[in-house]
Amino acid sequence: MSRNQGPGKGASAAKKRVNKKRTEAPGLSHVDVEGRARMVDVGAKPDQHRVARARGVIKLAPKTLELVAGKLLKKGDVLTVAEIAGVQAAKRTCEWIPLCHTLLLTGIRVQAFLEQDGISVTSEVTCYGRTGVEMEALTAVSAALLTVYDMCKAVDKGMSIGDIVLLEKIKE
Repeated sequence: MSRNQGPGKGASAAKKRVNKKRTEAPGLSHVDVEGRARMVDVGAKPDQHRVARARGVIKLAPKTLELVAGKLLKKGDVLTVAEIAGVQAAKRTCEWIPLCHTLLLTGIRVQAFLEQDGISVTSEVTCYGRTGVEMEALTAVSAALLTVYDMCKAVDKGMSIGDIVLLEKIKE
């Protein structure tokens, strides 16, 4: 059965698909050889201590930075709210990223810092499990930066989010 054949193409075609062994496409763990998305089976992997660290930035106008530093924006303390948003987002990553596993996270730290031309956000996420926490760390940073954007959008129309990167991934 080809990738484009949908339901209702006959019982034999459906049976072939069910019985066909699926293996991953070369270099792509979340895609099978037919190009279909799949969640990776980590059942045979050992539990390990996992750590991931990520970082990102949002560029702000000088006046906006002054308002953030003075906690003068109508929506409140931007840095604290952004940090909380990052923690919440890390805990719910599997609901945002379809092929992520649900993980029992053991620690989340999100920190937002005023910089000369904006705000930087770092995250560190830990767990003891069979798969890494990179997506949780990246999601935490992304949500924190989006929260800054939301809280500052009334006073700054030129904000720019960028440079969201995974800094480190550890398994031991």
